[in-house]
Amino acid sequence: MADLKATAGQSGRSLAFFFVHVARMARLTGLSLIWIFVAPFKGKKLRWGVTFVQMVRIGVESVPIVGVISFCVGLIIAMQAADQLEKFGATIYVADLVSVTMCRELGPLITAIIVAGRSGSAIAAEIGTMKVSEEIDALQTMALNPIGFLVVPRLLAMMIVVPCLTILSDFVGIAGGFVLALTNLKLAFIAYFNETAGALYAKDFITGLVKSFFFAIIIAQVGAYQGFNVSGGAEGVGKSTTTAVVVSIFLVIFADLMFTMLFYSTL
Repeated sequence: MADLKATAGQSGRSLAFFFVHVARMARLTGLSLIWIFVAPFKGKKLRWGVTFVQMVRIGVESVPIVGVISFCVGLIIAMQAADQLEKFGATIYVADLVSVTMCRELGPLITAIIVAGRSGSAIAAEIGTMKVSEEIDALQTMALNPIGFLVVPRLLAMMIVVPCLTILSDFVGIAGGFVLALTNLKLAFIAYFNETAGALYAKDFITGLVKSFFFAIIIAQVGAYQGFNVSGGAEGVGKSTTTAVVVSIFLVIFADLMFTMLFYSTL
């Protein structure tokens, strides 16, 4: 009985901590968005110089890895689809499968996971290091808001570059399918191109971009939240960085599920 009560008590505390973290992250997200969309109209300038630096770090430097992985994924999807569709003499529909899958799901998802592992972890590590070295306290002493000074440039950069990387991922993934179709499947270029163009609709691109926009917010805010909650020195920075990546990927996949249910049950 004592063990049962202890287990129940531990479960209750864990659930309470979960809701506390959710409330704190929601507050951080709300304040960050206010700094982006409301504060400029009240005379508080955005740090565009730092934002452009973050756009280069998050976006431009991620182009090679996003491109290579997306191309490989497009090839893999095409190979797996061709193996089954050849049995029915319908290899031309590889174009439909690759293009729709990349634009609706895998393009935004692959991009978000790569950015979470590469840049979300960097955000957590940078802010966490500033926290343990008391630089954030120094900012507050100088009357600089840590959210506006640290979080907003990274969030704004994420919101701009992640949809751009998603578009790149979509087209490179489709190009991977093209390569397989033209080399292994011996399909005519114009036939594959027309089938791809006929399979895609504007909503396929739009829903992917909407997803990527919210994925960017999730990644930036989880990284910043974990950075602000670092404790225990260098070891704490490492733990928070790992937690930021794991939580970001989980929330991105969960958000992808919610958006998929929303978009394709109503459109």
